[in-house]
Amino acid sequence: MNCFLWFIVFSKRKEPPMFPFNAEMETDKISKLPGHIMDRILSHLSLRDAVRTSVLSSRWRYKWVTLPHLVFDNQSVVLSSQDQTLIKNRIVNIIDHVLLLHVGPIHKFKLSHRELQGASDIDRWILFLSRGSVKEFVLEIWKGLRYKLPSSLFICQKLIHLELFNCLLKPPPKFDGFKILNSLDLQHITMDQDVFEHMISSCPLLERLTLMNFDGFIHLNICAPNLLFFDVGGVFENVSLENTFHLAIVSIGLYANAGYDQNVILGNTGNMIKFFAHLPRIQRLEVQCFFLKYLAAGKVPGRLPTPCIELNYLSIRINFNDVEENLAALCLLRSCPNIQELEMLARPEEQTSVRAVANILEEDYLSCPFNQLQLVKIAGISGGRQELDFINFLLANSPVLERMTIKPAALDGALELLKELLRLRRASVRAEIIYLDPER
Repeated sequence: MNCFLWFIVFSKRKEPPMFPFNAEMETDKISKLPGHIMDRILSHLSLRDAVRTSVLSSRWRYKWVTLPHLVFDNQSVVLSSQDQTLIKNRIVNIIDHVLLLHVGPIHKFKLSHRELQGASDIDRWILFLSRGSVKEFVLEIWKGLRYKLPSSLFICQKLIHLELFNCLLKPPPKFDGFKILNSLDLQHITMDQDVFEHMISSCPLLERLTLMNFDGFIHLNICAPNLLFFDVGGVFENVSLENTFHLAIVSIGLYANAGYDQNVILGNTGNMIKFFAHLPRIQRLEVQCFFLKYLAAGKVPGRLPTPCIELNYLSIRINFNDVEENLAALCLLRSCPNIQELEMLARPEEQTSVRAVANILEEDYLSCPFNQLQLVKIAGISGGRQELDFINFLLANSPVLERMTIKPAALDGALELLKELLRLRRASVRAEIIYLDPER
């Protein structure tokens, strides 16, 4: 049905038909489509194309004005002018026109046009939406300074998904969270730490949280009892999770090496133990950028007090030349007895002395069977002794390993690396080592 409508509306016939064509009959078929079929067709079109269906018949003429999902992006609002003032006025006029004609509830509103800067017109549209029942709100400001959100947004208590890009958040003093919010995505955001922490803790049904590039605070504290998915990247000196016992998927990266003080007095609870204390149900973990260095600060145990029984996928960005990071990675691996897939990406940005590398002792690689590990990917290595020791540790302790893929950082020394890999013994008779050309 979708293809049929698309053909009628958008095709341009270049040759006369080879068979008799009754335009009145075909138009009548379109006008007699059931309402729910018409709604389904419109839901798969951009707003621009949905408006074009108004030429089909009288039943279609104003059907688009009932669309519950309104998306204003570069696909739905196509502009060819280079005049920024003209572009801004055109976008504003289009959105004003659509909202003026709209009939019925608006469940989703997305504004993500790359030519639109933060403007007072957005305040008007948010105020309009706050009087309705908007459930999903996405605002991405791609140009100019960070847009200060109006207080009217914080009264939208039917929101289940909120996504903001390049915004400044200052909720009114009486704001007490979004009570049914399920998903929150904040990127390139400025807000105070106490405001942020209050917002997160005041969204009791929050399950998905994405945070990227924050300004305003450097200590990240998360308290979210129903959180299942957490993706964070930024410059933070401390990351603390509290009451996150349902978290299953975590991807976390610290963008800058903050120079964590290895001599800081943390007693028996270093960063490694503190971070995993509230992650008993973690299933998938990605340790990005410099976060492993953060976990290595303070005392690193041989194993976590409570193993990550459900964790089956682990990705680690690591500097193999850093003794503390190696010990932290070993601790993680020993604490994941049911891991099935492992990815290790070498991070050669920092170089430590040979003396520090030599501090990894043979007993640190004592037997630790990974009875579920099947796939291993290692990339960016140069063939150093520490890297080979880690590879040997994995091969010797993975009895069901099926495939290990290794991709060095450069061609220099690649042949010697390949020779070393072939000498390593494998616990799995089925294990296949695949060597990838670094230039691929």
